[in-house]
Amino acid sequence: MIIAFVFLFFSGCSEQRAKESFETAKFEELQKNFAHARELYREIVEKYPKSEYAAQAAERLKELERK
Repeated sequence: MIIAFVFLFFSGCSEQRAKESFETAKFEELQKNFAHARELYREIVEKYPKSEYAAQAAERLKELERK
């Protein structure tokens, strides 16, 4: 029971970090700071591959690498 709670707690923290990084990356895009946005999107894909933001980050990364 405790192990399940700890797992869920840390999973939630990871999801929150992925969300915050994704939102920051989108803001960086708006500011035309594409290098930092790419860095943040890569970090999401690498550190949080199972988060709901990983696929979106990968798509944004592909789009930015075309620029």
